[in-house]
Amino acid sequence: MVGIALSFVFTFIPFFKKYNVAIQTICIIVLVIGVFMEGVIANDNKWTAKVKELETKLAQAETQSVKETVKIVDRVRYKTQIVKVRGEEIIQYVDREIVKYDNRCEIPKEFVNAHNKAAEGVK
Repeated sequence: MVGIALSFVFTFIPFFKKYNVAIQTICIIVLVIGVFMEGVIANDNKWTAKVKELETKLAQAETQSVKETVKIVDRVRYKTQIVKVRGEEIIQYVDREIVKYDNRCEIPKEFVNAHNKAAEGVK
């Protein structure tokens, strides 16, 4: 901007008068590049602020994720323990009830019930 103003002032000096158009062109090009770069810097600042905001949200989500993971692991351990206990109970039941039917060749009702209980999902 200053270069354009100075080019109008230098029109009174004979040496600069013949280069006046070139000086004005160069100053306008420099001015346009400066305005463009100012826009680039402003855009970069805006995106940097958005990235910082998203990083903050990501950190909060990660801490919440850790808490939820602990809850899930506790639930899995509890359900695994229930499955193990129920499995042992079913094995004991089968050992106790099926011995009665060893010498016959039929599928007892107790076996079917034990099988159905073993196939039930953990509640």
